[in-house]
Amino acid sequence: MLKILFLKPLLQRSPQITLALGFGVLMGVTPAHPVLWGIAWFALGPLWFFGLQSPPLWRAALLGFCWGVGYHGTALSWIWGLHPMTWMGIPWAASLAIAIAAWAFVTVWGAFIPTLWLVTLAALSRHRVPPLLRIWMATSLWCLLEWLWTQSPLWWTSLSYTQSPHNLAILHLGQFSGPGLVSAVLVLVNGCWAEAWIAWSRSRRGLDRMGLTQTPWVRGAMAVLILSHGLGALMLAQPLNPSAENALNIGIVQGNIPTRIKLFPAGLSQAFRDYQQGYEQLVSQGAEAVLLPEGAFPTTWNPRSPRFQSFLATVHRQGIPAWVGTFMPQGDYITQSLVTVTPENFQFSHYAKVKLVPLGEYLPWEETLGQLIGRLTPLSYRMLPGADDQQLNTPFGKAIVAICYDSAFPQLFRDQVAKGGEFILSVANNDPYSHRMMLQHHAQDVMRAIESDRWLVRATNTGYSSVINPHGKTLWRSQRNTYQTHLATLYRRQGQTLYTRWNNWFLPVQGLTSGLGWWKWHRERRPKDTG
Repeated sequence: MLKILFLKPLLQRSPQITLALGFGVLMGVTPAHPVLWGIAWFALGPLWFFGLQSPPLWRAALLGFCWGVGYHGTALSWIWGLHPMTWMGIPWAASLAIAIAAWAFVTVWGAFIPTLWLVTLAALSRHRVPPLLRIWMATSLWCLLEWLWTQSPLWWTSLSYTQSPHNLAILHLGQFSGPGLVSAVLVLVNGCWAEAWIAWSRSRRGLDRMGLTQTPWVRGAMAVLILSHGLGALMLAQPLNPSAENALNIGIVQGNIPTRIKLFPAGLSQAFRDYQQGYEQLVSQGAEAVLLPEGAFPTTWNPRSPRFQSFLATVHRQGIPAWVGTFMPQGDYITQSLVTVTPENFQFSHYAKVKLVPLGEYLPWEETLGQLIGRLTPLSYRMLPGADDQQLNTPFGKAIVAICYDSAFPQLFRDQVAKGGEFILSVANNDPYSHRMMLQHHAQDVMRAIESDRWLVRATNTGYSSVINPHGKTLWRSQRNTYQTHLATLYRRQGQTLYTRWNNWFLPVQGLTSGLGWWKWHRERRPKDTG
C-alpha cells in the first residue's frame, strides 16, 4: 500500500512510467503460467519503443528501472512466503521487515538489467544507429547482461524462463546455446514489434505511406516466431529411443515436514521415521535406488548416531542405495549435501550445494552484517558452498546434481553433463514458499533437462516433486504440501548437445557481429560527418 501511495503522483504525471511498470508486471506473471506465457512475446516491446524515442539517459534509466521492478518484483513476489518467521524467535514486525528487505533487494538487483539495457538503447538511438544494427546490438547486450548475472550469487529471472514449462518448442533452442538463445529470440521479436510501431506512427503523421501490417518489422517478427518455433517443434518431435539396458527405477519420497518443525527434536524424529518408511515402501515396489530431498535429514551427517544407524541398517538389509539430503560437517562449517548411501559403503560419494541462498544459508559481508541481522536459520553452523567442478559418482554411473537454488544456474548442469553425467538428480526443500515458487522451480528444472538432453527426477520436501524427460515433458508431478512416494523409470543418456559441448557459443558470436557491425557503420558515416 505504501508503495502504491508513493508511486501514484509520479505515475499520474508520466504515462510512460505507468506503461513501463504495467508491462513489467505483465511480464512478471508469465513464468510457469499455463496460458499467460504468450505475453512475454510483446511485454518488452513498449520498453523498446521508449528507448527508440531517444529519451534523455536519466529518463531511460528511470523507465528501465520501473519495468524491471514490475517484472522482477512480480515474478519474485513469492519471497513474501518467508513471513512470518516467529517460529525462529523473530518478532512479527521484524519478520515483516526482513521479508520486505529481501524482496526489495532481489527486485532492485534484477531491475539493473533493463535499466542498463535501456540506457544503452537510448544512446544508440541518439547516435542514429541503423534500425537493424541497433536491434541486433540491443539483443546482444540483453543476453550479455543476463549471462553476467548468472555469474553472480543472485539469479533467477531470465526472460527464457517465462516460456517454461509450457512452450516446449521454443525451449528446445536451449540445446543449441543454452537459455541465452531463448532470451535472444524473445528480445529480438519484441524489438521488431517496437520498430513496427514506430514505422506505423510515422505513417500516421504522413511521414511514411507504409501501414502497420506492411512494415518489414512485422514480417520480421512473424518470421522469427515461425522459424524459431518450427525448429524447436522439429526437435521436440524427435524420438527419445529409450533403451531397456539404460533403464533405472528410482523412488522419490516427498516428506512434507515443514521447516518450522523439522529443525527441532520432534521434527527430526518424524523426518527419520517417515523417510525410512518411504524408502522401505519404494524398495518393496521394485526401486533400484531411492531419492530423498534436500535436508531430508536436517542434522549433521553422523553414521554413529542412533538415528542415522537405524536408516543405514535398513539400507544395508534391503541392499538398495539411497541418495540422502543432509548436512556434511567441514570443520566449523557445514555443506548442504546429497550423500550416496550404498549397502557396502555408507558414504559412497557426496555432492555439496554450489549456490547458497544469500541470508538463508550464508551471509554476504558476514563480518559487517552478521552483527546486525544474522542468518535466517536457527542452525548454529555456518555453511560453505561446494566446488564448481564436482561430479557425483553413483553405482549406476555419473549423475548430474542440483540442490535447490542450483537449478537457476544452467552452467552447473552443463559442466556436469560435459564430464559424463548421464541423468539428473534435483533435490529441494521449497518450504515455506507458495505454489508459485514451486511451479517456477519446476520450470527451471524443465529447462535444464531440455538443455542437457537428460532425464530428471526431482525430490522436494513440500512440492513439487516430479519426473521430467529430455524433451521437458513432465511425466509425473506430486501434489504440494502432502506426503507422497513415487516410483519412476528414467533412462541414462550419454549424448551431448551443442550447448553441453560448446557452452554458450552464441553469445560471443553476438558480441563479435555487433562489434563488426558498429565498426562498419561508424567507418561508413565518418567521411560524411567530416565533409
